[in-house]
Amino acid sequence: MSRARKLIEVDLPLAEINAQAQREKSIRHGHPSTLHMWWARRPLAACRAVIFASMVDDPSSCPQEFPTPAKQNQERDRLHELIKRLVKWETTDETKPDAREIIHQARYEIARSIARHRGETAPTDPADVLEYLHDNAPPIHDPFAGGGSIPLEVQRLGLRAIGSDLNPVAVLLNKAQIEIPSKFRNQPPVNPAANPMGMLVGKGKKKESIPWRGTAGLADDIRYYGRWMREQAYKRIGHLYPKARLSDSSEATVIAWLWTRTVPCPNPACAVPMPLMKTFQLSKKNQYWIKPDIERGAQVSIEFVVQNHSEGVPQSRTVSRNGAICIACGTAMKLDYVREQARVGNMGEQMTAIIAEGDRQRLFLSPTDEHIKAAMDAKPNWRPQNRLPERALGFAVQAYGYTEWQQLFTDRQLTTLTTFSAIFTELNSLLTQHGADEDYANAVCTYLAFAIGREADMCSSFDRWHNSGDFVTGVFGLPVISMIWDFAESNPFSNSTGNWMAHIEWVAKVVARLPANTNPGQAYQANAATLRGGESDFLGESGPVIVTDPPYYDNIGYADLSDFFYVWLRPLLRDIYPDLCASILAPKQEEIIAAPRFENPKERFEELMGQTLKMIRRNCSD
Repeated sequence: MSRARKLIEVDLPLAEINAQAQREKSIRHGHPSTLHMWWARRPLAACRAVIFASMVDDPSSCPQEFPTPAKQNQERDRLHELIKRLVKWETTDETKPDAREIIHQARYEIARSIARHRGETAPTDPADVLEYLHDNAPPIHDPFAGGGSIPLEVQRLGLRAIGSDLNPVAVLLNKAQIEIPSKFRNQPPVNPAANPMGMLVGKGKKKESIPWRGTAGLADDIRYYGRWMREQAYKRIGHLYPKARLSDSSEATVIAWLWTRTVPCPNPACAVPMPLMKTFQLSKKNQYWIKPDIERGAQVSIEFVVQNHSEGVPQSRTVSRNGAICIACGTAMKLDYVREQARVGNMGEQMTAIIAEGDRQRLFLSPTDEHIKAAMDAKPNWRPQNRLPERALGFAVQAYGYTEWQQLFTDRQLTTLTTFSAIFTELNSLLTQHGADEDYANAVCTYLAFAIGREADMCSSFDRWHNSGDFVTGVFGLPVISMIWDFAESNPFSNSTGNWMAHIEWVAKVVARLPANTNPGQAYQANAATLRGGESDFLGESGPVIVTDPPYYDNIGYADLSDFFYVWLRPLLRDIYPDLCASILAPKQEEIIAAPRFENPKERFEELMGQTLKMIRRNCSD
């Protein structure tokens, strides 16, 4: 029989889908985007709607069941109402009966469309529906899987999800979302602190223990072993993160240390390491700012003192796109001078402020010798010495002498990351001691490696202090690594912005919400133009359905940017994923983007994308 028209070809409730996709931007806790950084992720709501509507028949294709336009419209409206409920964020929470029921209804509708054309009756029991979809529905393949939104939603709908990508970081993310969770569904945690009676549900006095279900046990182990890593790290490097001493002799935990970059003033009579400050404003909310205190003795020096707005107002920036000015002597210079000094190794760093935890408030303090010395005492035992790309999309720091990945971190940050990495190597044996088999220990380690990746993003000298919201932002607010002049160094042992346990909690919350009671998925590394490098599912006469979101010309340099994380993730995970982590850096020569490293980049992009789409069309399901 001829191919049936699908719902997506006729009509969709676009306003509701768009509204839920927009709403997702403000959802953080448990959202897969917080598992680890990836760029240009697709909204889950849109993916879920597109996949569902691509697999379900439009009523006009079923004249025997819906013989009149009125009946077809009535059935189409019913499917639209299901989509409107299906795309809500709350539907992704498997612990809620209502969410499970909506997902089951969506799976049943897909199974019903497949059964209709097989001359069969679809089962109605949830477990039977899943089995029917596994045995009879075509797999759905995303050859540009990236952050994994599409394969994840394929799997949530009970279909066989296949995600492939050239980039190893992207493949790791897809494995963590569609391969691991279903493998360990309903498994209790192995850590010795876990409740032997099961997981606690409910609130207050109504809490009760029920058997571990879904991915709750996995999430519990992530929290336990993440906390163990923090304790071990604090024993080893806690002295590098001293508390702040307050005026009443009490102490407060530091949230972040603020720094500015410096270059020597070109005026020989001054020659001070002049601070390159984008802003002197510390907090717009709490009205604090940094005042430069200039000592004009035999040698000019600058120190910084934290002030309240009652004591004056902050001065203007000292650096812009046009150049810089020395706050000690007023000498102006072009930005070319700053770049030249940076390239020859004359760019330094100076602490400008300390921000600490107060009683439901931030404390803004002046730098002290003790805190400066603690930062200078750090001696990392390993550095990622891989070189940055000479020319790449999203990079603007090479002109300032930044040529290796290690230069994007302070020595204290490198010490922190290498310490957590060293502790990571002890995890597998600890998990084994606690009763985990090799596969489960590797799964827990995979998620904890993502926490180290998150730590790298929030533990770089390219992090910013957000003076409107009083928090630290990571390197990748945008898909670029651009030059910043004043940066924030967060404290992984605090209880505030950028701390280690926050990374653990972000990861655990995502894992706890990933679909586990569904059909297993598959993620592998492959070039989309050829599907070489992985086990191809483009076999036989009945190929997969393709749902994908290809890269866009020269919008994002995925491979080059992902090396920021890959140089940390590869040493951690190469024993678990030896083939995936075989290359020193992420593969780039086969990447389908219009990057400046290629000759005729746009023509190359169009040729390779054309080849890819032709290959897909030849092999995919009609």
